[in-house]
Amino acid sequence: MEPGGGAAAPGEGDICCLSYNQDCTSLAIGMRTGYKLFSLSSVEQLDLVHESYDLSDVYIVERLFSSSLVVVVSHSKPRQMNVFHFKKGTEICNYNYSANILSIRLNRQRLVVCLEESVYIHNIKDMKLLRTLLDTPRNPTGLCALSINHSNSYLAYPGSASMGEIMVYDANILKIEVTIPAHDSPLAAITFNSLGTKLASASEKGTVIRVFSIPEGQRLYEFRRGMKRYVHISSLVFSMDAQFLCVSSNTETVHIFRLENVQDRSEENSSWSGYMGKMFMAASTYLPTQVSDMMNQDRAFATVRLSFQGHRNACTLVTIQKLPRLLVSSSSGHLYIYNLDPQDGGECVLIHKHSLLGQADGGRDGDMEASPPLPVSYAATVARPSSVPSTSTVIGYSEDGGALRGELLPEHEFAVGPVQLDDEKEFPPVSIQGP
Repeated sequence: MEPGGGAAAPGEGDICCLSYNQDCTSLAIGMRTGYKLFSLSSVEQLDLVHESYDLSDVYIVERLFSSSLVVVVSHSKPRQMNVFHFKKGTEICNYNYSANILSIRLNRQRLVVCLEESVYIHNIKDMKLLRTLLDTPRNPTGLCALSINHSNSYLAYPGSASMGEIMVYDANILKIEVTIPAHDSPLAAITFNSLGTKLASASEKGTVIRVFSIPEGQRLYEFRRGMKRYVHISSLVFSMDAQFLCVSSNTETVHIFRLENVQDRSEENSSWSGYMGKMFMAASTYLPTQVSDMMNQDRAFATVRLSFQGHRNACTLVTIQKLPRLLVSSSSGHLYIYNLDPQDGGECVLIHKHSLLGQADGGRDGDMEASPPLPVSYAATVARPSSVPSTSTVIGYSEDGGALRGELLPEHEFAVGPVQLDDEKEFPPVSIQGP
């Protein structure tokens, strides 16, 4: 999520930023008093992995997957990036930049720092500065996206301050890959899918969401989240399998779109609607752009009407306890967990609410409706509380160093690639005074 003095009692205004790690297994919040990291492995329980009050007014917190590496920026020193090994309680390094840091993105290969008119690309293994992109178009919100797939490290950022052009840069071989004319208005949100093969974007109007192939830059999908009013997009995120795309804004509605394959649509070809669909798609190749664009619109597959609006929020789509969930974290200090029906969509079911600042809310409270006595749909069925299923675990190295519960760690948390945070030689605790 885009980045949002003094200590105060927990309450509205204490949260400066909300962000999920790369595989959405952890939530980080920056506060006026410090920052917290939570594990997102259970619906009923929100595990606090780490909290720190060494820095105040924290407006950027980024954790590298489930590792002990966390990057923090504070309003007290907005030009300084601090990289910590939170399990050991040590600072790995810090860098100072020529202007305020607006956003930071990282994967197992690269760490990217975005300023208003420049972008810095570091090798995350030794924090060496590899490339500085100077004189980039003015980017006051620090909008950028980095593919979480370190073997496919694409970086996206605005190519224009006046229109919705996207620059896609290969952060591995350090060259521009493609320029995409995505929207007529300036960009408001961009995000990659987990493989780095698709890129979604939204403009400042917030009405149309487009998805492009990477690295080709061809338009694959177009969705309309609304026509009545312009909105500010808060979150734009793919599910890990890239089957769904979630969009939240400053309104009370969250939209989830389904990215259907061409083969999925072909099953309807034998019906009248399928025949008409083929006719429309064929016609769109020669009709005016304004007309064909409208014909390519798709309605939201699923929606959520939040119990609040106006608060900054961050959404993500994850699988928890083997079921698809929508998570909505809010600057009001709460995490809402919804069930998503992957077959029929529709209105998502709110199943739990957690407090991010104080004690747990105990799930179903004033904001939540009681479950129906009899399950009448997939969403209603899976809304019932369930115990945490057993997972296959093995003894060995884990990126989080057993920070949660001990030596037995799920296989998916094992270190992959060059980053091994338990090896001190990988990240010597040195202080670097930056570019």
